[in-house]
Amino acid sequence: MPYHVSRTDFDSLVEKAVAVLPEEFKKYFTNITIMVEDYPSKEDRRLTGSKGLLLGLFKGVPYTRKGGFFDIPYPLPDTIILFQKNIEDLCSSEKELIEQITKTLIHEVGHYFGLSEKDLTKHGI
Repeated sequence: MPYHVSRTDFDSLVEKAVAVLPEEFKKYFTNITIMVEDYPSKEDRRLTGSKGLLLGLFKGVPYTRKGGFFDIPYPLPDTIILFQKNIEDLCSSEKELIEQITKTLIHEVGHYFGLSEKDLTKHGI
């Protein structure tokens, strides 16, 4: 049975998941936003080509492709979106919810660092 919480409680769990990410990753989090939405939009699904349950999405320019000769910052922030209702549908307890939020966040951070779905799967992320 899905484990549901309020948006405020879910946001707090996301903040806790971000807080425990290793500092060597967080120091590269410049101009990045983490958002929570209930479900992915049709456009999100189209962008990913996903036909399954989409738990999160990275939108932006991977860190590995930033910089360059003039090192001009990108004007819009990169975004990691977590889809609350889809994540909750996989969980039956608060413990499972915390674990799934963390796992999904780490997966999307992997995309931020330029890893493909194939790379992430290969490394069990």
